[in-house]
Amino acid sequence: DVEEGADILMVKPALPYLDILWRVRERFGKPTAVYHVSGEFAMVKAGVANGCFEERAAVLEIMTSLKRAGADLIVTYWARELAEWTRN
Repeated sequence: DVEEGADILMVKPALPYLDILWRVRERFGKPTAVYHVSGEFAMVKAGVANGCFEERAAVLEIMTSLKRAGADLIVTYWARELAEWTRN
């Protein structure tokens, strides 16, 4: 991707590759995006449905970890909810 002139580098799935995300960011110095894939979304939804944790808290923690690892852009199924949660 870098050799082809990519403007943004993407790492997916997001959560299992936080270390890779950080390395990509450090090595190439380009804006870095992550795609929080449907399986990660489903995993959190299942945990919420089974009473393991509260959805908003879990999602905010996940997004914080992605930003800490170096994501400039996060593609997620929670985009609308995040906009609402962070607006209020």
